[in-house]
Order: sequence, then C-alpha cells, then structure tokens
Amino acid sequence: MATESTPAALDAAAALWREAGLPPAALDPLQLPGPAADGPPVLPSSFALATALQAALGAAALAAAQIGLARGGPAQQVSVDAEAVAAEASAHFSVDGRVPAVWDKLSGLYRAADGWLRVHANFAYHRDGVLRLLGLPPGDATERAAVAAALAQRRALDFEQAAADAGLVVAAARRLDEWDAHPQAAAVAAQPLLHLQRLDGGPPRPWAPLPPGAPPLQGLRVLELTRILAGPTAGRVLAAYGADVLLVNSPTLPNIESIADTSRGKRSAHVDLKTAAGREQLRALLREADVFVHAYRPGALAALGFGRADLQRLNPGLVDVALSAYGDSGPWAGRRGFDSLVQTASGLNLAEAEAFGSAEPRALPLQALDYSAGFLMAFAVQAALLRRAQQGGFWQARLTLARTASWLRSLGRVQGFETVAKPALEPHLETLDSGFGRLVAVRHAARFSPPWSATLRPSMPPGSHPAAWPPR
Repeated sequence: MATESTPAALDAAAALWREAGLPPAALDPLQLPGPAADGPPVLPSSFALATALQAALGAAALAAAQIGLARGGPAQQVSVDAEAVAAEASAHFSVDGRVPAVWDKLSGLYRAADGWLRVHANFAYHRDGVLRLLGLPPGDATERAAVAAALAQRRALDFEQAAADAGLVVAAARRLDEWDAHPQAAAVAAQPLLHLQRLDGGPPRPWAPLPPGAPPLQGLRVLELTRILAGPTAGRVLAAYGADVLLVNSPTLPNIESIADTSRGKRSAHVDLKTAAGREQLRALLREADVFVHAYRPGALAALGFGRADLQRLNPGLVDVALSAYGDSGPWAGRRGFDSLVQTASGLNLAEAEAFGSAEPRALPLQALDYSAGFLMAFAVQAALLRRAQQGGFWQARLTLARTASWLRSLGRVQGFETVAKPALEPHLETLDSGFGRLVAVRHAARFSPPWSATLRPSMPPGSHPAAWPPR
C-alpha cells in the first residue's frame, strides 16, 4: 500500500468538507495514501475513480472521528488507502464459498437500430416488464438472443422513453456532450452535490459522552429504508462507526444477494408500508430515530404520509438523507435508475469506450457511482449530526447518482489506465459468521488511530429482528 497522500484526493475531500460547512482545520488528521503522481492509476478507467472513492469515504471517516472527539473521545488520525477503498467498492463477497452472480442473464448492453441500450433486469418484475414491452414471453425461459433481436429493431431513445413510461429501467447510451445538452443534465447541475440544508426544527442536541474505547456513533439510531447498493453502503458505513442501524425491508419486495454483505453491523426488520399498521410502525421508529436514510423515488414516501413536513412533525430534530437516480426536478424527476443505467445515460460509458479505443460502450470497472454516493450519504449524515449538535434544527440532504456522476467528471481524467489491473482482493478480505452463511467480504477501508474496540453485529436476513429500537 502507498504511504503518501494523493493531493487530488485530499483536495476533493477538502472541497466536500467545505461544502458541508465544516471547519477546515479539522482536515489535518486525514491521510489518503495512493499512487505516485507519475504512476499508473489504481483502477483500469480513464476517470478518477479512486480519487472519488477516497475523497468520499475519507470525508465520512473524518466526520466520524470529529464526532468521537466532540463526545470526549481521543483525537484520531484517519487513513483511507486507495487500493483498500477500490477493493471495498468491488462489491465482492461470497457466502459458503459461492460468489453470487452480479447480473441477470438479460441485464446488460444491447445494440439498438441507431445506437445502444442498457437493460437492468435483476428484478423479475423489471425483466418481465421489458419482455412484455418487446412482445416477448415473460419469465426466465426467454433468452438473451431473443431480446437482442427485438431491441435491434428499436430506436434507442424511443425505447428508453417507452420503458420509462412503463416504470421500467432502461437507458440509451449518450455521449458526454449529448448528456450535457439534455434538460435533465441542466436540472442535475443546478443542485449541490450534497444539498445539505438546515430547516426549522428542534433545539441543539448536545452530545452524550462516549464510554472509554467506544466507537464514535455509539447510541445513535439510524433508520434505513434502502435496497440497492448505494443506500445500504451508507448504512453499513454508519454501522461500522458504531451507529445502531435498523434496516427496514418490505416483506413483499425482493432483495439482491448483496444484502448479505451490505447488512453487516445492522439489525434487519420487516415493515409493510402498504398497511396502516406498517405505516404506524414506521412513525413510531421515526419519532425515536436520530437519522433517516432512504432511497425511494422522489415523492414515493410523501405519498405514504412521510414527506418532509410529516417527518418534521414526527421528529423536529431528525437528520433526513435521501438518494435518487436523477433528483426531483427536471423532465426525469422521479425516473427509476441504477448505477449502471446512469453511467450509460450520462455519457460515462461512451466516454470510457472512446478512451479505450472501443466502439462499444464500456462500463466503469466497478459500481463507482453507487459506492461514491453511499460514502457521500454517510458523510452527509455525520456532517448534519455535527451541525445539529451546535445549531439544532431538522437537517436534510438530497443526493443523486446523476449528480455524483457529474462530480466524478469534475475530478478530471487520468492517464496510463489501459493496462492497469484491478487491485488484488485477497489482502482486504475477512471471514465472518452471518445469518446467510459463512461470509467472506472486503473489510472497511477506513483506518483510525487509535482504534476503538467494538464488534459488529453479523448480517442477518430481512425480518430477523423486531421493528423496534433497543434501549440506548
């Protein structure tokens, strides 16, 4: 591992720190070791992926150290190594020796009549919706070749719009300049990266002192309503720093297999928000929570009675942090999307292809938008907690994958990436017991000195715990 901090990563972390309104002097303990300025990048990409990941997680880890210090804990040095955070963002894990498949057989890139389309079919209802839209039989018996033949007859932008109108997840590949000219890109660019703001709410909440050796977020209650990678990553980071994270899933919705990895450190409960009883359960949890992290499409929670005004009434001191694909303004407001689709729609895949000399869109080597956004969510939560302790109020942050993509672009492009291999995972793996089986996963990349002593809860299947807070 490298020992010298990377100036670009430190600069990016400092910019995040300033955007969150935190004191610049607190940046001194942060170290972000990475490759030499004249050396090859950490990952095989023309984009500064390691810089983004290091900066986002470095800011989150430093915020945790600052909370610990404010609660009477020791001053800590914080380090996030470039290779270690790239390994964490690889999403690699195995359960009982089996490495789950990342993608459904129908997910991925297809040639359209006039361009390229990316289909996300990991959930059966999304897969079957696309198949019906193409006039093909729903179900897992339909093969990729049939989808390819059908999409080859469709115009990319037309099918993208038809899929969006049907509530499905499909993206047409655009060049960077084409995305920049799109009205949704303008709407995204108008929003801050974190969009962190204080609203009217409760009085300042002084910190409860930490017991000796305790992690910085001990005793803080985080209610998490997320399913796909970015939000669960944010919750996992907060759990790693000692927060009491309660992951709430619907008993009627499927999950991806990465829940075995992203649930490390959390309790996991079922609440059915389609029922009056379930909504009342959620209200009870929110009244006693410090933080609410969610990744519903804009307007979806408000339709269930959990809009901003509802949350302020329930808990005027809440920190409310949400992630969406494209945000709540512009022509794509509320449109469904995942990391891979935002990469395609926003021009990253065609730009990467051009950098590698390929005619076919090329995905980033890992889900960089998901992991960067997840780390940024964890940072926004803790920045809001730090400011709430002094200023009081109801705090809100709104992040999007599309705005995270534009932030990634702002970090510049790198050279010498063409022959780079991904970092080896083996030095970063740990073996854990879990409710899913024997879990081998990547250790959290942030390091604290001096460390605290804490044992993470094992990841457990949804519904393993009651939908209630334990005593503080």
